[in-house]
Amino acid sequence: MLTELESLSQNIGKLIAISQRHNEARAALEEQLAHSRAEVETTRAELAQLRAERDALQAERDTLSAKIDDAQVRLNAILEKLPRARASSEPDNQLDLLESAQPAGDEAESDVSRHGENA
Repeated sequence: MLTELESLSQNIGKLIAISQRHNEARAALEEQLAHSRAEVETTRAELAQLRAERDALQAERDTLSAKIDDAQVRLNAILEKLPRARASSEPDNQLDLLESAQPAGDEAESDVSRHGENA
């Protein structure tokens, strides 16, 4: 009977040791779970912030796109108000000015071209 009591005592000691190890493991796992939950909450908060930033950037993009469209409409209206280019058969006023200035400028131009040839 004494041996049975010693055997029971040893078995109870083993069970207590096993129970303590399980409790320690459970406590460690609960701590890891709490840490993981905190990380999840941090990640969710960061995700919410990134979504808000994305939405703000999309709104800014849409606003800029609308401004560009508006500016393009205004530019087209301005371009329509400008005088149209003359047909190719009509001389352009600027070309008339160049043609009238050529006889006096031919001498200077020939001097410049000769100077370039002599160099």
